[in-house]
Amino acid sequence: MQVTAAKNEKIGQLIFASIYPLYLNRLIKNGRTEEELRTVIQWLTGFDHATLQNLIDEKVSFKTFFEKATMHPNAHLIKGVVCGYRIEEIPDEFILYRQCRTMEKLIDELAKGRKMEKILRKA
Repeated sequence: MQVTAAKNEKIGQLIFASIYPLYLNRLIKNGRTEEELRTVIQWLTGFDHATLQNLIDEKVSFKTFFEKATMHPNAHLIKGVVCGYRIEEIPDEFILYRQCRTMEKLIDELAKGRKMEKILRKA
């Protein structure tokens, strides 16, 4: 599948706080915890618990969420297909789209029962 400027813009406008409960519900159904979800998000974005909660409370968009993030230096090691998109093939011009799909890939791995030490990539 191809990413377009319209898709990139649309995902950027989504409110993170409206999607977070969906991530959480999926993980809880699969026997994972909110703490594990926050650990994965913290690893990827650098947001501590308080900062993440503030972003949720402020109802920031995904665009703002990732603009404020300090992406982990090993985020480039996250590869694979999520939602029909191969993460490593998403062009640099759609970095926001890639960042969103990267986070979804980590959450997907968590939901599928992958061990945390495998999810949090090391060089």
